[in-house]
Amino acid sequence: MSEGDPSASVLIVDDSVVARAMISRAIEAGGDFVVKGAVANAVAALGFLRDSRVDIIVLDIEMPGVTGLVALPNLIVAGRGAKVLIVSSVASDGAAATIEALAQGAADTLVKPDIGDFAGKFSGALVDKLRRLIAREEPPAGPVSLPAAVRKAHVPPPLEAVGGFEIIAIGASTGGIHALSQVLTGLPSDFPVPILVTQHLPPSFMPYFAAQLATMAGRPCDVATDHMRIRPGRIIVAPGDAHIRVVRTSDGGAIRLNGDPARSSCMPSVDPMFESIAEVYGSRALGIVLSGMGRDGSDGARTIIARGGSIVVQDRESSVVWGMPGSIATSGNASAILSPSEIGQLIARRRRPV
Repeated sequence: MSEGDPSASVLIVDDSVVARAMISRAIEAGGDFVVKGAVANAVAALGFLRDSRVDIIVLDIEMPGVTGLVALPNLIVAGRGAKVLIVSSVASDGAAATIEALAQGAADTLVKPDIGDFAGKFSGALVDKLRRLIAREEPPAGPVSLPAAVRKAHVPPPLEAVGGFEIIAIGASTGGIHALSQVLTGLPSDFPVPILVTQHLPPSFMPYFAAQLATMAGRPCDVATDHMRIRPGRIIVAPGDAHIRVVRTSDGGAIRLNGDPARSSCMPSVDPMFESIAEVYGSRALGIVLSGMGRDGSDGARTIIARGGSIVVQDRESSVVWGMPGSIATSGNASAILSPSEIGQLIARRRRPV
């Protein structure tokens, strides 16, 4: 939101002039937003964003020429921190287009109805989605200059045995799904270490996300429930409406769900997950931070390092947004800065960077 203006600004990208008008009317009727622009295609949107900034981009998928999915990565970069809400008739929960959009960095999705059904439930759902995006807005990271020691860590470290690790916790946000797929596909089928994942996604998408991870990794993946046991070789993902914390049990560890507000304002947040694995596993904990806006995970990473564990972050070059990994790198708490495929290779060998 611009200084002195309480309204969040929105850019609408849709090839239908009627849809643009109806969406504009619904957004401005909500009272919290102002439509700063409405354009018919992705090329016009990129031109608009060169000269203007907005808080949210409402993007259709099915457009002539460059589709919304093809344009999405460029719009995220051009948007300089703007959240992208996909509003499309093909964006139902679990649909291939929805999964692809979220994988490429869209913040949320909403099914666009027929023109005659824009009033009523759709208008309310649209404004509700926009409010939620602003409520969990994360400021983008600005340009950074890495300390010499951190720049040196960017070189792939030797994979020497230094005790290994018993738990892996991965945090990610915008652009993180694609990076996560590269990490997980590098693991052997008999990889025994349990993996916890906190990815910033809407709650309704989590069952599909877990199913997607199970396919990528070739191992069971569950959405976390309270008191769920942590088992070898399994993946557990945080639900969209609660943080996951790890507690010690007589036979290892278990998940406890927590809905308290996090310092990062994210739900779920990476910080509680990292802090809890540091408390339970100490030097046997490995935290990984992939692409994402803001600095969620920075506080938890500091705790892991303080307890003797390791933190590996995704490099700037391969990240859609280098906010989360960059904030850890610039603080000096990154044990290594690697590409997703290099991270997969490191953890597949059960080695820590030295």
